[in-house]
Amino acid sequence: MRSSIFAAGFCAVATMAAADTPVLTVLTYDSFVTEWGPGPAVEKAFEADCACDLRFTTAGDGAALLARVQLEGAGSDTDVVLGLDTNLTAAAAATGLFAPHGMTGANTLPVPFADPLFLPFDWGWFAFVYDRTRLATPPTSFGALAASDLTVIIQDPRSSTPGLGLLMWVEAAYGARAPDIWAALADNIVTVTPGWSEAYGLFLEGEADMVLSYTTSPAYHLIAEGDDTKAAAPFAEGHYLQVEVAGKLAATDQPALADRFLAFIGTDAFQSLIPTTNWMYPAVTPAAGLPGGFDTLIIPAASLLLSADDAAKLRPGALDAWRAALAR
Repeated sequence: MRSSIFAAGFCAVATMAAADTPVLTVLTYDSFVTEWGPGPAVEKAFEADCACDLRFTTAGDGAALLARVQLEGAGSDTDVVLGLDTNLTAAAAATGLFAPHGMTGANTLPVPFADPLFLPFDWGWFAFVYDRTRLATPPTSFGALAASDLTVIIQDPRSSTPGLGLLMWVEAAYGARAPDIWAALADNIVTVTPGWSEAYGLFLEGEADMVLSYTTSPAYHLIAEGDDTKAAAPFAEGHYLQVEVAGKLAATDQPALADRFLAFIGTDAFQSLIPTTNWMYPAVTPAAGLPGGFDTLIIPAASLLLSADDAAKLRPGALDAWRAALAR
């Protein structure tokens, strides 16, 4: 009898304690929260400091995050969105659903970056990745790729930030000639996937010669697998830069905790995880520097990046040109 009373009392205390623990909900993309991604370690590190419950929810790839936020509106249970990039921030800001972060932390991005609503957490250059054992001489430009019989896998720009990044890469490099480039590339594209994970998995299974990814992707194979057969092809046009960001929703019921998480993003505890879990460059270089293996990666001759406003203006026309080319 006494043991039953004790058990009931213990459960009541545990329930009360759980109810008193603040919950921060962070919406992000699928690969961030996998067992090999940064999510689990970020959760552990932040919870050790905040006395809170950090919960990740996902919505596919990066571009799907914005659609989720727009669909849920001010009634969303999300507090922080992590995984948009600068090709989407103008559209995200236009929703009126994000609140200013009020932070002025420094970053080590290769381009100037300041946004009142969004804080960077990592960055990288898009690139076509190939296997040295299957492709001895990779193309060195979009024109060379289009003129070849090589096959490539890309991601859908309507759901994936890499897919949208490719559209902006072609726009930034070619401007008014972008539709011609897509028309020339159409025969090389064998599959368009909803997100990065699906595309990269198909490439590793040998379904195509190249895949749209990042200049940092070979670092994963080198560091995690001891495999130096993967490489990124340097393109003469330069490579488009992706800056991934986090932002706080104005309707959050945990504004102070959301601010605390945004500040945590800029610390060594978060940034030191990025190179070998998200396989990108950290927005703030950790005190210990980048891990060995990153020094073997290609450095593009030029960094291409459209402003958030220009990317938003160009997106509809770029999507039309992309759809028209692939529909032929």
